[in-house]
Amino acid sequence: MKKPTDEDFAAFKEALKGVRQIKQDKISLEPTRIKQKSQQREKQQRAALNNSQFFFSDEYHPLLPDEGPMRWQSDECDPFELKKLRRGDYSPEILLDLHGLTQLQAKQEIAALIIECKQQHYHVASIMHGHGQQILKTKVPQWLAQHPEVLAFHKAPKVHGGSSALLVLISSPN
Repeated sequence: MKKPTDEDFAAFKEALKGVRQIKQDKISLEPTRIKQKSQQREKQQRAALNNSQFFFSDEYHPLLPDEGPMRWQSDECDPFELKKLRRGDYSPEILLDLHGLTQLQAKQEIAALIIECKQQHYHVASIMHGHGQQILKTKVPQWLAQHPEVLAFHKAPKVHGGSSALLVLISSPN
């Protein structure tokens, strides 16, 4: 690479004749009201997510079936609702795919899904846990059975993922 000479500097100065420096705009470093509101909303969502994760213990093992399709219902749930889930009468309003996630990530995503369902007034969600090494397939039902907002879940019909997914019934907001 050639080192610039005095002639090069002179040519450069000549090319820049008449150009003036741009005055820099002052940008306030204080967040605007909108930013403050969005930050407050994010903080509330994180707090709700942390509260929701409380219900997902790996030590708790609810009474789940050993044979047949994976299914569960809370005491507050009408048994006919579980039958509707089994038959596929309910279509999922939201889908969560857990493929490739760790157990911790899956817990966080499920907690966020339940929060989103409550906020958007969704009643049926589909959670795809996949087949793989059967880790999430066994853990997801255990976690869901612990959450007070989950009324029931059942292995999804073929059109919604079959044995690699669960249809989850979420309680309605009061």
